[in-house]
Amino acid sequence: MIDAAALDLSRILRRGDRIVFGQACGEPTTLVEALIAQGQGIGDLSAFIATSFSGLFTPESAASVALSSMGAIGALRSMTRAGKLAIIPVHVSQIGPLITADIIGCDVAMIQVSPADADGNHSCGLIGDYVRAAVEKARVVIAEVNEAVPYTPGELIPASAIDVAVHVSRAPVEVAPAKIGETDEIIARHCAAYIGDGSVIQTGVGAVPDAILRLLGDRKDLGVHSGMLGDGLVELVEAGVITNARKEVDAGISINGALIGTRRLYDWADRNPAIRMCTTSYTHDAAVLGKLSRLVTINSALEVDLTGQVNAEQSGAAYLGGTGGQVDFVRAGARSPGGRSIIALSATAKGGAISKIVSALSGPVTTARSDVDVIVTEYGAAELKGQMLAERARRLIAIAHPDFREGLERAAHDIFQRGF
Repeated sequence: MIDAAALDLSRILRRGDRIVFGQACGEPTTLVEALIAQGQGIGDLSAFIATSFSGLFTPESAASVALSSMGAIGALRSMTRAGKLAIIPVHVSQIGPLITADIIGCDVAMIQVSPADADGNHSCGLIGDYVRAAVEKARVVIAEVNEAVPYTPGELIPASAIDVAVHVSRAPVEVAPAKIGETDEIIARHCAAYIGDGSVIQTGVGAVPDAILRLLGDRKDLGVHSGMLGDGLVELVEAGVITNARKEVDAGISINGALIGTRRLYDWADRNPAIRMCTTSYTHDAAVLGKLSRLVTINSALEVDLTGQVNAEQSGAAYLGGTGGQVDFVRAGARSPGGRSIIALSATAKGGAISKIVSALSGPVTTARSDVDVIVTEYGAAELKGQMLAERARRLIAIAHPDFREGLERAAHDIFQRGF
């Protein structure tokens, strides 16, 4: 174990090394800072990080490393605007397998872990997802052992798997709850109507997910199986709403891949047997998800076209989101007995200047129309699964902002006439 001030990356890294970082609130900020400060002298370095909320990566600070990601999520949008972030269109569930296959190169894994337990095992702390795949693939594993990181049940990294352990004691990255607006609350009410007693929920973090969780206080025996969770989870567990009692698998346990929140969430998760941090090979696995009934999945989008195609990534020349785990959970929710799959978005963007229900997408198709179930805006819910294309268009126009409905009707004329 060495002190952060003694870390000399020039003695560990080689020119041309490919680095994989732990992501989101599991980002090893001390190691990132060291790479930013020392990377220029090593040369030809590249790095992958799925999301980043630290704000450490900027076009100026990251000049010494060629950075890639699955999207412009969190603080990475500044990198895409500057043309300094290479995008790999990949489902988050496939990042681990791509690392294992050496398609996403990993010579060096830089991760953040909790202090070791009595058996010498470190918890992955705030991130389970692809950390183990990176550790198993890397030539060198550099771990930021952070006293402030909770020891969470689930994925463990033995001390023997760590080549360089860097001792730190600093607050991990936190993501404060988003400010919930009136539109968010209306969208949340439409979504919450699909969540009944005994439902198993998957959601992300942000204003709409937080608003949804606030509306579930009267539900009974909710379960959780998700790729990420925020502070709203804690309130529902403490209120006795989330019990996981009716889940067919992992009864009594909230399954999760990433904790994205504040100290309150981290303290709650510390050594808490009510939660298990898992890799994406479990959280997003179709076979595991297929065992869950009443699974309600809630994801977001930038825009939806009149046939139900979903774009959650790019608007014109601006890359704003990412593929994430949406497709895995959309398919699972739509197929779950008694479950539903919801894509939630506001009806407009840019202060009402543009519609998010569109005649044609301005970016890629993230989720195919054949997989989509329910689209929700503040104007209602459009249930699309099993509906003909013309009926889908009618239902989507009905939940668009009234100012854009006439134009969308004209755009849908051919669909109405031909049926496709």
